[in-house]
Amino acid sequence: MSLPVTVILPSLNPDEKLLAVVEGIIKVGFGRMILVDDGSSAEHQKYFQQALALAEEKGLSVDFLRHAKNLGKGRGLKNAFNYYLCHPGDNVGVVTVDGDNQHRAEDILRCAQALVASPDRVYLGCRDFSLPHVPPKSRVGNRITSFLFLAACGIRLSDTQTGLRAIPNCFLSQMLDLQGERFEYETNMLLEMKQQGIPFAEIPIETVYLEENRSSHYRPLVDSLRILRILMRFMLASGSSLVLDLGAFALLSYLLRGQSLATSVVLSTVLARIISSMYNLSINKLIVFKNQQRFAGVAVRYYLLCGIQMLCSAVLVSIFTGLVGRVWSVPVKLAVDTVLFFASFQIQREWVFSNQR
Repeated sequence: MSLPVTVILPSLNPDEKLLAVVEGIIKVGFGRMILVDDGSSAEHQKYFQQALALAEEKGLSVDFLRHAKNLGKGRGLKNAFNYYLCHPGDNVGVVTVDGDNQHRAEDILRCAQALVASPDRVYLGCRDFSLPHVPPKSRVGNRITSFLFLAACGIRLSDTQTGLRAIPNCFLSQMLDLQGERFEYETNMLLEMKQQGIPFAEIPIETVYLEENRSSHYRPLVDSLRILRILMRFMLASGSSLVLDLGAFALLSYLLRGQSLATSVVLSTVLARIISSMYNLSINKLIVFKNQQRFAGVAVRYYLLCGIQMLCSAVLVSIFTGLVGRVWSVPVKLAVDTVLFFASFQIQREWVFSNQR
């Protein structure tokens, strides 16, 4: 009896390595595959035909999807996910595989078996980038993006570039909603898993690099900027909140100019802070962290954090200013508030606006 997991294999301009992948899939006992031709040129069509003939000969059921032009790996994966969800059969999920034979059949099988045993999470086949034969581009790129995933997104990943992923039926429809038509789609999948609270587990696999990984389209700088978008959105939201706070304070001070100076300043400060904080809360909830919880509960956590943050700022600035002298109070406050800003980002991401609650 074949494993109740469908292999999804997108490919662009394949060579004989595609046949090796299909042979491995058949050998370890898979019964179904969705093969996607992402607009390959005419001279590469023979490899698809050979793969289909081999599958038919060995009893592997193959659904062959073809793009008239190259639309990108992300579009190929989404089309395959959509087709699978329309025809799931008795399968519990899918496992995505690259067509360059850098995923060993035994590792593909291990990821699929883990999915069958516990179809409640995504399984990532992860390589060891510390090995000496790993190309420098891949080693450095993975270290950079692994650090950024942890610092900006709170995701601890040992392999951010893996294309070997076992995904259960219950999460596939969410993957169809993601942006990205090309290789950025796989990064967006990892970010979505964090934001939507989708659990995942890493499965160690053999680290294979053929021909110094010349076929890799991975771009460390582009992917790093993509991962940092959530932090940049947070910084823009905070900056615009500061502008709104100052603007509201100026307007309210003008409207309250008939009051005493003390009354005008206090009321303008309090009302401006209420306006800017409600704006910041809304932007962070809806745009930065895309939180789906009820507004009331989020607001309680948000304002509790704000109060603690202000108290910490006042205490720490007082302590350090007392140590270095009042003349350094402004630089001390800048340093303290900068540290608290990044701490606040982490707390808001993991607690205030977490969708895992």
